[in-house]
Amino acid sequence: MRIRHSECPVPGFWEQLSTRVAFFIAGFGIAAWAPLVPYAKNRLGIDEGVLGLLLLCLGAGSIITMPLAGALAARFGCRMMIWVASLLICVSLPLLAMVASVPALIITLLIFGAAIGAVDVVVNIQAVIVEKASGRAMMSGFHGLWSVGGFVGAGIVSGLLGAGASPLAAVFCVIVVIVGLLLTFGKHLLPYGSEEKDAPLFVLPKGIVLFIGVLCFIVFLAEGSMLDWSAVFLSSQRGVDFSHAGLGYSLFSVAMTIGRLSGDRVVQAFGGKKILIFGGICAALGFTITIFIPTWIASLIGFGLVGLGASNIVPVLYSVLGRQKVMPANLAVSAVTTLGYSGILAGPALIGFIAHTTSLSFAFLCVAAMLLIVAVSARVATE
Repeated sequence: MRIRHSECPVPGFWEQLSTRVAFFIAGFGIAAWAPLVPYAKNRLGIDEGVLGLLLLCLGAGSIITMPLAGALAARFGCRMMIWVASLLICVSLPLLAMVASVPALIITLLIFGAAIGAVDVVVNIQAVIVEKASGRAMMSGFHGLWSVGGFVGAGIVSGLLGAGASPLAAVFCVIVVIVGLLLTFGKHLLPYGSEEKDAPLFVLPKGIVLFIGVLCFIVFLAEGSMLDWSAVFLSSQRGVDFSHAGLGYSLFSVAMTIGRLSGDRVVQAFGGKKILIFGGICAALGFTITIFIPTWIASLIGFGLVGLGASNIVPVLYSVLGRQKVMPANLAVSAVTTLGYSGILAGPALIGFIAHTTSLSFAFLCVAAMLLIVAVSARVATE
């Protein structure tokens, strides 16, 4: 039986807090896998090429569940969906730390990716409903907790592994944290997942929702290019040693987290339209500095500007999804998340293709041009 929004109290403080915790869990869960990747590679005895193909299974699992998660949230509620998906993450992580065959890893990564995809969609559905009920900007702070969860998750697992703990012991610590947070705050998650009384289970994205999805695709593509190509750029174009090439993505991530944690006040003060204009221009400027000033320090500054500029674009766009009337918010969030996530998946390959045919600098310049499209689209996207 579908629980209707009208049958439940208006979201308040505890629902807001549970939303922050859910975003933390989403970032915490996915980041816990990153330090385990080298162990899986050694355990299976595979090379980088095979590993890269296997890691696509995680993205494939997410892409499968993301379009369905909005309808499932409307049917079973955000609380049930976040609980089930989070527990699937907890079941998958020990398997990711133990499986010793390629077929087993493929299946586990598909399940893990499906759980991550479902959580990412449903926490954003809850965030849209909670923010709308509050009457003030909250989305940047929610997304900031995802980034904090990522830092903490990767840090805890890396620290435990560095201290001599086994991968299995490290992931059990992650499970304890996730289950503890769910038991403490899970009861305050929304028991419904749609504000519509009789919302359809599926609607193709159209109009402003499709437009926002394209803008999110661009921003996620930029984020993906930082994750996969910033270290390559620093080492190949700026002569930075491999051991320090990761500093580019680190600065990008720190700047993005700071921007999001302070973003709610900024959005409240200046409005979403100005945030999109500033964010698009700032991120494009960061890429431009990285490309045209041939020093590694300038490149690091550029990567930081990309993170700062991009930090609040997606949260502002998700806030718009809660106000649009083209389609139910839960289905709009599901569609836009799927489109945006496809940018992360396709972005690195697209950057690689352009870099192969021209140069990595030109590929980054193309991303900068797309970010300017985001800036000039601010009025249409927010009004």
